[in-house]
Amino acid sequence: MLNDDVFVFDNVAHMYDNSDENFARPDSHLDRLGQLRRVAKRRPPGQDAAYGIKDPIGDFARKWTAEDLGKLLFEDSCTDMVMAQAVPLFDVYTDGFAPVKAQHAFAEAFPQRTLFCGAVDPSYPSLSAALDEMEHQVRDMGAVSFKFYNAHIDGKSWRCDDPDIAYPMYQKAQDLGIKVVQFHKGNPITRASLDDLRPVDVQQAAMDFPDMTFAIHHLALPYFEETVYIASRFANIALVLSGVMNMPVVAPWEFKTYVGRLLRDVGANRILYGSETPLLGNPQPAIEWFWNMEIDDELQDRFGFPQITDDDKRKILGENQARLFDIDIAAKKAELGLAG
Repeated sequence: MLNDDVFVFDNVAHMYDNSDENFARPDSHLDRLGQLRRVAKRRPPGQDAAYGIKDPIGDFARKWTAEDLGKLLFEDSCTDMVMAQAVPLFDVYTDGFAPVKAQHAFAEAFPQRTLFCGAVDPSYPSLSAALDEMEHQVRDMGAVSFKFYNAHIDGKSWRCDDPDIAYPMYQKAQDLGIKVVQFHKGNPITRASLDDLRPVDVQQAAMDFPDMTFAIHHLALPYFEETVYIASRFANIALVLSGVMNMPVVAPWEFKTYVGRLLRDVGANRILYGSETPLLGNPQPAIEWFWNMEIDDELQDRFGFPQITDDDKRKILGENQARLFDIDIAAKKAELGLAG
């Protein structure tokens, strides 16, 4: 069982808007269908039925509410804090896959337990507009980080190491006091070219902005090798297990292989837990599975992986995220009335 004193700080949950009304193009339903089919296979067995979900695709093709997401995170799981992250997919969804205003609304609904991660895209409509929007999201909405999605299906993809497009946004973030920028890599959720989702364009940016932390989501799968070799060389790169934490439901051995490799080559201090709630369901089964997880002797013997320790698990489940965003865990527990 998970110890009561473990602080669970989820790096990524989303107030999705997968409704037809949010479609930006006539064929947006194809992108939505592909994404919803894939995540349906990674929700815990029997969980859909427990929540009254009869259609694993159609019942998720909607706009989520703060009440829905808050119940999954704060009533049905042991999550202490969460970051509500916007996803700026304006080529497929008019307001984005996870709209900025919706993430901010969730943070306002649960202010003690939620940080707001904003999002912009220099292609929608322009770099100048994105820079202005960054200032608005920090000054007026309280954004503490930014999420970037650079791969698009309409010819507007951009590189994260482009000095003329990407670097002005990182500089703006720094000017606004932002220390952590985050990137959707791998894990294609639209029909954008997979090549545009490779993580290799993050390394030069990390080198050129050494005082910032660059968080790569989804382990950039299927580009895991590239991700490990990048993170092992740049101390200001963090790796988020978003989209991966529910993998034990279908592939526990594969998940242990990923985690073992990260512990061996990157270290526990730069790995962050992310649930992707609600599309991957109630996060509690994944949290408990992770807390009880061990790296099998065979994996240790064959690949030189270390055993995962309780200290490693505490760091990954919340302590690393708290450190990155200056959350005093003891003070936050006292504020929330949690056991010390």
